[in-house]
Amino acid sequence: MIKRLIPNALAALLLAVSIPAPTAFAQPIDRIAAVVNEDVILQSEMDRAMQNILQQYAGQEHQLPPRAVFERQLLDRLIMVKLQVAQAQNNGIRVSDQELNQAVASIAQQNNTTVDGLAQRLQQDGLSMSDFRDSVRDEIMIQRLRANYAQTRISVSEGEIDAALSQQTQNSTQYHLAHILVALPDGATPEQIAAGQQKVDGIKQLVDSGEMDFAAAAARYSESPNALEGGDLGWRSPDEIPSAFSDLVKNMKAGDVTAPVRGASGFQLLKLIEIRDSNAGGAPQHLTEYDARHILIRVNDMQSEAAGKTKIDAIRARIAGGASFRDVARETSEDTGSRGQGGDLGWFPANAYGADFGNQIASLSDGEVSQPFRTEAGWHIVQRIGSRQSDVSNEARRAEIRETIGRRKLEEEYGRYIQELRSEAYVSYRIGDRAENLDDLYQATPANTPPPENQNTIHDNLNHL
Repeated sequence: MIKRLIPNALAALLLAVSIPAPTAFAQPIDRIAAVVNEDVILQSEMDRAMQNILQQYAGQEHQLPPRAVFERQLLDRLIMVKLQVAQAQNNGIRVSDQELNQAVASIAQQNNTTVDGLAQRLQQDGLSMSDFRDSVRDEIMIQRLRANYAQTRISVSEGEIDAALSQQTQNSTQYHLAHILVALPDGATPEQIAAGQQKVDGIKQLVDSGEMDFAAAAARYSESPNALEGGDLGWRSPDEIPSAFSDLVKNMKAGDVTAPVRGASGFQLLKLIEIRDSNAGGAPQHLTEYDARHILIRVNDMQSEAAGKTKIDAIRARIAGGASFRDVARETSEDTGSRGQGGDLGWFPANAYGADFGNQIASLSDGEVSQPFRTEAGWHIVQRIGSRQSDVSNEARRAEIRETIGRRKLEEEYGRYIQELRSEAYVSYRIGDRAENLDDLYQATPANTPPPENQNTIHDNLNHL
């Protein structure tokens, strides 16, 4: 199987192109599965998506939902991909051929092969490189749509960071969580709320009785995009957990499942899988900084490479002969920002001016002057004045907390955003339960796994909610 482009990135896209659809799923290859605004999803895309998930669940097929529910979940994923790509295009997001070539080359490298080798693997799986490139292009566009949304809609204040840092100082615990969502529409009626409550209570009863494990119940009944991953939410620090759950989680033990909780998106069950201390084994983070002076002779249209090299060699000879570096820098340096200070750059991290400059600084002793060296800016001589180790643990923690809070906000806000896209879109289902207006979506347990009598009753109730 082809490795993903970015963690979680091609989960929805490459599941539709990762492996070929077997004969058992082939049927009419160009049958339309759904119409999404002015685009369509084909049955062949659904087939490949389904087979990819089946391969991931090999040997654990009993954890998957019935075929009708399985199809519904996959089709909804593909619909959301179509809508996000269309929105990205409407926002002017484009991916150049050069960027796409680089992304495909990166995927090939991750799979320990060349682009030609990748094409051969795809061909063996019955896929074309053209279709694969289209999927990669779509994923990059979705990533950029999400990034643009984060830049324009998500902000984290210094006060929020201070509050989270204070909380983290008191509690460094992290929680590995999973959830099951029974969604409710905006403005849900009392009848819809009652049906949602009845459904989530039934799911909770199945989990509590041990008749279904939490991951299997999530795959079968959850209406969250991560249902087929068992509802796994990964590791979360306290500031990443929505306030509706944060107090509950603090009092839970590994393996506990909450009672149903009503949130903005509907009813949820939350399971605490593991607990860990994020500071365990942690150590202060230090950064090497240097104090230095430099002289720059530029190479550009006005000054050739040879002329620049001749000039810097002459300057280096003057300094070697005893001239003051500071005085020579004031006279000759073409870096207008530091020339008035005798070339003084102050304290800076090693690679603040690029790797070449950083390598030169690191190789010197305090007080030593380098030989002329070339960077993109031109020819340099640098004198290292001193070095120090700075504790940047606090800055690193603040940056991490900023990212954590931003990620939590983005998850909440972007989720609502794409649901708005979905509610405003024209979607016509051409296959499955919804196309035939059937309500019995949860009608069977996996083959050869007859449930106990009481489980039949619960499933029958859930079938009609």
